[in-house]
Amino acid sequence: MALHAPVLVMKDSMKRESGAKVHQANIQAAKAVADIIRTTLGPRSMLKMLLDAGGGIVVTNDGNAILREIDIAHPAAKSMIELSRTQDEEVGDGTTSVIVLAYTKALDDAIAVLDKIAMPVDVNDRTAMLGLVKSSIGTKFTGQFGDLIADLAIDATTTAGVDLGQGMREVDIKKYIKVEKVPGGQLEDSTVLKGVMINKDVVAPGKMRRKIVNPRIILLDSPIEYKKGENQTNAELMKEEDWQVLLEMEEEYIKNLCAQILKFKPDLVITEKGLSDLAIHYLSKAGVSAIRRLRKTDNNRIAKACGAVIVNRPEELQESDVGTGAGLFEVKKIGDEFFAFVVDCKDPKACTVLLRGASKDVLNEVERNLQDAMSVARNILKNPKLLPGGGATELTVSATLKQKSSSVEGVEKWPYEAAALAFEAIPRTLAQNCGLNVIRTMTQLQGKHANGENAWVGLDGRSGDIVDMKERKIWDSYSVKAQTFKTAIEAACMLLRIDDIVSGIKKKQAPGASAPKQPQIETEGDADNEQMIPE
Repeated sequence: MALHAPVLVMKDSMKRESGAKVHQANIQAAKAVADIIRTTLGPRSMLKMLLDAGGGIVVTNDGNAILREIDIAHPAAKSMIELSRTQDEEVGDGTTSVIVLAYTKALDDAIAVLDKIAMPVDVNDRTAMLGLVKSSIGTKFTGQFGDLIADLAIDATTTAGVDLGQGMREVDIKKYIKVEKVPGGQLEDSTVLKGVMINKDVVAPGKMRRKIVNPRIILLDSPIEYKKGENQTNAELMKEEDWQVLLEMEEEYIKNLCAQILKFKPDLVITEKGLSDLAIHYLSKAGVSAIRRLRKTDNNRIAKACGAVIVNRPEELQESDVGTGAGLFEVKKIGDEFFAFVVDCKDPKACTVLLRGASKDVLNEVERNLQDAMSVARNILKNPKLLPGGGATELTVSATLKQKSSSVEGVEKWPYEAAALAFEAIPRTLAQNCGLNVIRTMTQLQGKHANGENAWVGLDGRSGDIVDMKERKIWDSYSVKAQTFKTAIEAACMLLRIDDIVSGIKKKQAPGASAPKQPQIETEGDADNEQMIPE
């Protein structure tokens, strides 16, 4: 008997699955993740209420925000969530579509179809841009404020855009567009400022001006105070007069620093570091307003907005470093706090979106939708091409792949058919969320799209009608669709190539429980007898 005793290589707490069982489990895990967010697609989407780790409540239908909050143990499901994050970082939208759509080989054909049916858009035509951004955020909680949010998004992205040539523009949303949420007021009061707004007041409110027209602005990255020692500095004074000398040295040093700044006749000095009382005295005496301890990111935005250069040492200041592009500096009180505005800039390359709303929760959801809308606007500016929404693009791709599958021989045919079926998940989900008869609707849609015709016919997610997307102005951005298809298809390939999962996390044993089982090795044979449900 001793000859047949099992040899233990892995720890007894290890669990290993292999073969077809893993494929089944992975596909189930992927489906489980898709089911969580399936109802968040389309204009009639439902919201999810999540309790996050800190005990706060998040109410949203943004696919990525939902998946970010969910704690999932299954490795395949985790990889699906990673994909959703990538999609969000790359193009900022389409995170729900990425998860619902997945498997295949026919990616190149799908992208070729996109190129064929894409329609160029004139980025200077504001009404077309508005319709586009609006149709992208029509599914969100703030659907009723679509016009307002689309307006804000287009204003912000066109203000902060940088020309790349050939009609393309790049917009760095993270760096140069700041969203400032101030509770109070109404959503309609939200605006895009042609400049920057910061949650700061001047350092000496009584002595310094709070409103300056056409200010000359100097931005510093250095303290205007006497040099401090690294940790502890000792000075030994032999005579009583030495103390006076020491104080005078400090005063002289600050006076020189301020003189170097004041010779450029600024109206406003902003520093990221500290400002001593003495420096405040000299600056206010010269009629200069000052703001201290500003965030580096805000300082960069102000530099972009008013054309100033951030200087590290006051001694190195030059006339060209002074920002003269701003039309107005003003400090206003909103609610209980003071905010400084550097606005009416001539050529701002940075801007601030000021959001007002009844409560923090409303503001957070509006901000999420605004980020999506800005991403859509950025994608259009970067690659001005449009595709039909309402599942029309997916149906056209699906019909083309079905057609293609009949001309492909052997095993190659199956991925094409699977892909064609997978692409139908989007229109099917839209129909489901609309409360329509899914089978009847899908049959009608497939009939219209047979042989790749009527590329622009899709489902109006609000009314449930089958209509031409051009007439209803339901669009999608080319960049989002292309990225969605690529990510979904690569994900499917990756999941199908996994055939072994080893997990070795030791679970805490309850007192009095029996000893742990021997390591289990499940082979393909067991897969039929036992249904594996992902953790």
